[in-house]
Amino acid sequence: MTINTREILLEMLLEILEKKKYSHLVIKQVLDKYAYLDKKDRAFIKRIGEGTIENLIRIDYVLNAFSKTKTDCMKPVIRTILRMSVYQILFMEAVPDSAACNEGVKLAVKKGFAPLKGFVNGVLRNISRNKENISYPDREAFLEEYLSVTYSMPLWIVQMWVSDYGEETTEKMLKGLLQERPVTIRMLEELSIEEKEAWLLKMKEAGIAVRESNQLAYAYYLSNINSVSEVPGFAEGKFVVQDTGSMEVVEMSHIKGGDRVLDICAAPGGKTLHAASKLCGTGSVEARDISDYKIGLILENIERTHYKNIRTKVWDATKPDKEAVESADVVIADLPCSGLGVIGRKGDIKYRITKEDLSQIAALQREILKNAAAYVKQGGILLYSTCTISKEENQDNRDYVVNHLPFVLEEEKVLLPGIEPSDGFYMARFCKRKKDRTE
Repeated sequence: MTINTREILLEMLLEILEKKKYSHLVIKQVLDKYAYLDKKDRAFIKRIGEGTIENLIRIDYVLNAFSKTKTDCMKPVIRTILRMSVYQILFMEAVPDSAACNEGVKLAVKKGFAPLKGFVNGVLRNISRNKENISYPDREAFLEEYLSVTYSMPLWIVQMWVSDYGEETTEKMLKGLLQERPVTIRMLEELSIEEKEAWLLKMKEAGIAVRESNQLAYAYYLSNINSVSEVPGFAEGKFVVQDTGSMEVVEMSHIKGGDRVLDICAAPGGKTLHAASKLCGTGSVEARDISDYKIGLILENIERTHYKNIRTKVWDATKPDKEAVESADVVIADLPCSGLGVIGRKGDIKYRITKEDLSQIAALQREILKNAAAYVKQGGILLYSTCTISKEENQDNRDYVVNHLPFVLEEEKVLLPGIEPSDGFYMARFCKRKKDRTE
């Protein structure tokens, strides 16, 4: 592996870990920028970038055990070089430890830290020599600390999940969030069997591994892809990138022909397009979000898939819209949340969110839910969903809707990563009670 590739990797991780930019956006930008690189080089950048972020707590635990200078006190460039090098030593058998050490030292020198090359070399080689005998928190005596370090999950999240779901389920979830996640797509339901099979065959001929979902007939998992935009059928609008959990949200909405559907926090548009598909050319879907940028993401997907029964509107969901009162048969409220269910795809979420944030987010969700409830016709459906597995954001808000708004809970579902073959999702379908004539 060339030094240039590791330089790219270093700069990418500095953007994410030190400048606190969103990992999934930075990684995509880097891979797009260096699309001309060999596929193996790009896979190397992606693997170490994502892996270092996902395993950061464990990596820092090991570094702090072998270095007198703790990670918090290290210079950002040196800290990042050590982190990406330790990831290779601990998790990548294909990379010789000697290469990880040597390349880390070279990077330090090249970036102007020649006086620290001995420090970098000493720490990395010490870890390499002793990596089979690292002392982690004792599982029996300190289970939550053990889980936190082993699976690189902040302790407060581990404690919350153990309280909510139990120790066994929590560990399965933690394992699931660290597993490699394929790209999940929804083939358009309008395609005939012959058309769908033809496009799937083109994908396989392009060297893409395609696996069918056991849950949904139109869902497929793709692996060994360079870029989604290069997958056969993407430019032609034959499929949409969408997690199966997101697909199940639309399925639970029970959308039927002729319905007017309002998707109030719609970007990038996966559920909007799925809802339009369910309408089979009838009815309408209005997709809203807070900014022109987010609406632009939806419009890109509409243009690619050629749906005609969708319109868009820039609207802040926290602001009531009097013109929309009781106008929709189905309101999809997939609301802003902590995102704890999609940590497997956006590894830096777990380091950004705090326990205090959950209460603020839950309060924001309730504010939006009050507005969303007003838009549902009597007898219509409110579908509340999040991509988190925090009970404060999910079940507590379910209770709020039932106890404070004119709705009856009809169905709910929790999808846990590591338990279900999807990201973590919560969804609940409510029916708006019809007013009594005497009211």
